[in-house]
Amino acid sequence: MSEQRFIIEMGMGNDQYGEDYNKAAARAIEDAIRHSAIPMFEVTGIPHEDMRVQVTVGVARPEAVDCAALAGKLPRGRAAVRAVEGGLNVVNPDTGRTLVVATAAVEAFLPKQG
Repeated sequence: MSEQRFIIEMGMGNDQYGEDYNKAAARAIEDAIRHSAIPMFEVTGIPHEDMRVQVTVGVARPEAVDCAALAGKLPRGRAAVRAVEGGLNVVNPDTGRTLVVATAAVEAFLPKQG
């Protein structure tokens, strides 16, 4: 059975002091999902387990992101996270510290409904 995407949310997160790509990615995902409410599950009786959640996180160093750990933190559905090159690193010229900025797209899919 094919699927339909029924929601896509975007978010942004950062880590200002620790150069932690996971922290920035987690904050971007949280930013995306905290603005969403999906009451259709209660109304239709569709179980949350029927929902597939695909998260794409953009960071300057995708290899530094623990995608499995981030997927495990998503509250609903069957989640998968992938990290791609994107986001932004901003270097403070006075301290040499890097501020890590991540972006996230959270997409939710359900089997096509009749």
